[in-house]
Amino acid sequence: MSHYREIQFTDELLSDRSVHRRFADGREEWRRRAGDHYVQWQDNSGRSGIDEILGNRIIKRTYSTGQVVYGRDQGYGRTAWGDGTLTVNRTSFGGRTGAILAAVGAGALLGAVVAPPLMMSPIEEEELRRQAQQQQQSSSGDGGDDGGDSGSWSDDHDGDSGSDDDFG
Repeated sequence: MSHYREIQFTDELLSDRSVHRRFADGREEWRRRAGDHYVQWQDNSGRSGIDEILGNRIIKRTYSTGQVVYGRDQGYGRTAWGDGTLTVNRTSFGGRTGAILAAVGAGALLGAVVAPPLMMSPIEEEELRRQAQQQQQSSSGDGGDDGGDSGSWSDDHDGDSGSDDDFG
């Protein structure tokens, strides 16, 4: 049994290319990309911040207050956060995969949740960024995509890794 508190959400792409995220617990976020590796967000309770994909499926959420929480993309729209939350993107559970996951139960089929780091040093963060940049350069140079985590939230690498670029 997972010790994470699961919160489902759905995303709606708005006409200005921003995203309106609605969580099952009543929270709402408005999200906008700020380059390949950053998403600026604000929610309906007055909080705001920036999510950054560091690489190796690690996401750094920095609140406007300076507080930092790390997350790890689990694939298939699931992100485990250092605060004990597991967010699950229900927007992405369509089609045959969604039907299978719903019938069997996503947790049982997808396996154990891999915990995110609770804290990282600036040197560790920079190393993840460097590795992600190298991986992105090597994958763009070979003309193919292995479906892995390139460290980018661009829409051009769906692959078979189960990651659906849900912005954390």
